[in-house]
Amino acid sequence: MYSKDIQEAFRYCARIAREHYENFPVASLFLPRERRPHIAAIYAFARLADDLADEGVLSTEQRLKELQSWEEKLRACYLGKTDHPVFIALAQTASEKQIPLQLFTDLLAAFRMDVTRSRYRTFNDLLGYCRLSANPVGRLVLHVFDDANESKMALSDQICTALQLANFWQDLSVDLQKGRIYVPLEDLERFCYTEDEFCRGVEVDRFRELMRFQVDRTRDMFEAGKPLLRSVTPELRFELALTWNGGVGILKKIERTGYTVLAKRPHLSLLDKLSVFGSALRPS
Repeated sequence: MYSKDIQEAFRYCARIAREHYENFPVASLFLPRERRPHIAAIYAFARLADDLADEGVLSTEQRLKELQSWEEKLRACYLGKTDHPVFIALAQTASEKQIPLQLFTDLLAAFRMDVTRSRYRTFNDLLGYCRLSANPVGRLVLHVFDDANESKMALSDQICTALQLANFWQDLSVDLQKGRIYVPLEDLERFCYTEDEFCRGVEVDRFRELMRFQVDRTRDMFEAGKPLLRSVTPELRFELALTWNGGVGILKKIERTGYTVLAKRPHLSLLDKLSVFGSALRPS
């Protein structure tokens, strides 16, 4: 039984999770009750850090300073020195689930990149960002479920990188408004499509071929990580299947809309979501 302070800290994180639900398995009702506080604590840490990185009214220097302060609080909590509710909860989760500090510092490194970088020259450069921004999330979840080993974490990395890429392709129009282009510049050149055309939202055949290429190799990553669905602990399996099918569903949606992702952000309809749910129920 946790102390009153820790219980209140977990409740604080749960409120943040409920208010900012995204494509992360945030304290889902499909997760066992005893795992939800830990997932919420991890999410609250990342959500508030992401807010610091994306705080538009602050200068680049100020945002980096806020992220540095957040990292100092993180490191202090690993030493048992904190009075912030997020870090009180996170310290309990990290200790109980034996979570390496680097998984959290990697996330913060990705948030710093969000502040300082808006283009990626090569696909390998983009994968380097995903290794910091996405892969730690899957590894953290595996730790929470006491199911983290090297082979499972390697499969998880494939799925998490694919999820991050699918999110990039889905959000091209949204990110463009923030001045960010996540399609590698080498791929724009490969398909004879210019950055100026991208910024103007020009959706010609060259752009559609470019996006078909991105979607196809992202799907290959989902498939490479799919064996994880059968190997994780049963209590995580359905939530993971939902996540995997949701990511693949986004790719299908992009294909069905003819890759017109610069004109409008594609999203899963209610029917699409029901299909994802049904697919997750079926044995892989």
